[in-house]
Amino acid sequence: MHLFGYVAETSKDAIDEFYPGYARSMVSIGRELGWPIQSRNHFETQVGPLGAHLIGGPKEVAEKILRHSQALGGTDRVTLQMDAANLPRAKLMNSIQLIAEHVAPVVRP
Repeated sequence: MHLFGYVAETSKDAIDEFYPGYARSMVSIGRELGWPIQSRNHFETQVGPLGAHLIGGPKEVAEKILRHSQALGGTDRVTLQMDAANLPRAKLMNSIQLIAEHVAPVVRP
């Protein structure tokens, strides 16, 4: 399973940090491909419990990975595309640490 993903201390932090860069990227790509502009509301729908993006706090992201895996009949690998939001390296490294310490132990069989 490969999805947009980012983990911050809280879901609000993750959304607020990821959305601005994500929106810029999607507008740039969308211009070339004729996509409509994705609103913050649309983004937040994709971040919600049934949306595709794995963006949130550690607990929400772990729960979503488990829910997606169950819906797909099981998954053995999850990769996150974190660079779409053009976040600073320190934020990405913190996200990786949160994933390693709080998400991975929950979702590993």
